[in-house]
Formats: sequence, C-alpha cells, structure tokens
Amino acid sequence: MDPSGTSGANSRIGLSPSGDAPVRFDTKIAVVLRDDLEPWQRLNVTAFLVSGLGTAVSEVIGEPYEDADGVSYLPMFRQPVLVFEASKETLTAAHGRALSRVLPRSVFTSDLFTTGNDRDNRAAVRAVPTGGLDLAGLAVYGPRNAVDKVVKGARMHP
Repeated sequence: MDPSGTSGANSRIGLSPSGDAPVRFDTKIAVVLRDDLEPWQRLNVTAFLVSGLGTAVSEVIGEPYEDADGVSYLPMFRQPVLVFEASKETLTAAHGRALSRVLPRSVFTSDLFTTGNDRDNRAAVRAVPTGGLDLAGLAVYGPRNAVDKVVKGARMHP
C-alpha cells in the first residue's frame, strides 16, 4: 500500500479517453465510514455524503455521459472516490483534521438513521455541538496530501 492508503496507481490516476495518457489528480475525494455500520448503512451513508460534495464543489463533477446511440446520462465525479473505514475515535479525529484544514466536507451522524427527510436531518445535526456529533461517516475533498492527512489511521474499505 502507498502512503495514501491505496493499493496502487489506478486509484490515483485515470486514463484519458484515448486510453494512452494517464491523468493524475491533484485532488482526492475520500469517504470515511465508521467500522461498526451494517452493510446497508455503509451504502446509504456513502451515497448521502458524496451527494453533498457533488452539489457544493462544482469542480468534482465531470461532463455528462452519452452512449453510442446518443442517449444522455447525468455527469458523475471526474475522479475516483476512495472509501475508508475507521473506528469511531479515528473518524472523530479525521473530522477534527478536516475542520482544521478547512476542507469541503459533509457529515452523516447516527441520528440521521432515525429521520426521514432533509429538514429533519439538518435539524438533527444542528441540535448537537460539533464535539458531540456521533459520526457515522465523513466525506472530504481537497488537495491529495491534505486529504491523506485527514484520513490518517483509516483503512481502505474491504
């Protein structure tokens, strides 16, 4: 594994449409999930977290897709999303590091498993001081080295 917690160059680079020129990303999108979540919770939390980044940080979104028949599809992230898992303590530390580096971030707290809509989700987060958030997950975007420091101690999701 390299220092970013990934297992190879393919997680840091992509291929150009022609397939011959590697693209190296100077930024990273990372999701850190608490390691005691159920599988369905991990998927749900990941989806919610990355939706926050995609709407607030326009440069993470690529161009729309189109198949050979001309059918259009929505744009997606322009780079890989790395998913990590960590203990509650490591996730809390990562949150603190993301805050101190002022990186774009989204959070999902345990309280959000009991709400059913965005208004109630926002109210649940707003009701708890920063240091008291019971984090289930965190997404962060920024320069690769800064994100690597935020996710320090987390391991790649299996």
